[in-house]
Order: sequence, then C-alpha cells, then structure tokens
Amino acid sequence: MFNKTILLLMTLTFGLNAYASTSVPVAGTVESKCVVTQDVTGIYGNPTPGVLSTDPADGGVRPVVRFDVVQASYYTAKISHPETFTESPALSDVVYWTGSASVDQVSDADMSAYDTNKVEYNNVTEFFLTVAGSTWFKVESEATYGVGRALPGGNYQTAVLAECIAI
Repeated sequence: MFNKTILLLMTLTFGLNAYASTSVPVAGTVESKCVVTQDVTGIYGNPTPGVLSTDPADGGVRPVVRFDVVQASYYTAKISHPETFTESPALSDVVYWTGSASVDQVSDADMSAYDTNKVEYNNVTEFFLTVAGSTWFKVESEATYGVGRALPGGNYQTAVLAECIAI
C-alpha cells in the first residue's frame, strides 16, 4: 500500500510539472473611415496696414478642407482657426484673432444641416458628420495687430487645424 501511495504522489508531481501554458497575441488594424484633405491653401490679404484677412474682398483666399466620410454618424469634424502665427516678424503688440468655419460644398444635400447644427467655442468649430460622403469646409481668419498699429513688413504664416474625431 505504501508503494501505491508513493507512486500516486510521484505521478501527481510529475503530471503537474508537465503542464504548460502560453498566451497568443492577437492584433488588428483599424483604418479610419474619415479622411481629411487640404483642398485650397489659404492666403492672407492685407486690406489695411494692421489687418491680415482671408476674406476675398480683402484680397485673401479662404483655406478649404475636405472631409470624406465612409460611414455616417461616427465622426466629428473639428476645425480650429488660427490664434498664433507660426512665422512672422518680431511683434511687440498683441494680435487679435477672429475666425469661423462653415460648409462650402457638399456631395449630398442632407449635409446642408451641418452649418445649422455646428458647435462653436474658443477658436474651434465642430460639425457632427451625420451623412456619408464629402464635405468641403471653408475657414475665415482675420488677424488685427494692436489697436491702430501697422504690421511690420515680412512674411506671415499660420495654420488651420482640421481633425476628424471618432466618437
């Protein structure tokens, strides 16, 4: 009987040591169903010595970004008009920024509601993309230098930030 007990204990001991496990990785890739593309590069006009403006009446060109959405109601277009220059001469006064984003063109007439339902805060405009297709958004931007001050001569650059946010 003693031999049977030892044999049983040895079998259990060696049997437990023979057990092995592993974890197998599983990976995947998600491709966005929303693509943002620059369509028109913006240009600042200089209608008065202290103002830069993308308004065509001021000699400017409004930048345009296109959002292509494959699946509706999963994304928000978030467009930020500029609040700083990325390149400019040295400025010794405050620059006051204004701007907005709005629908320029659409591939589906139902997208016309985007302007009505947009949300604006700070320098950001958000559009809930409820229809699949392409929407072109134009961005207005104006920079006013100080109060009654002329901008120094030189090159000025800034950027519009356009993001497609998954919700």
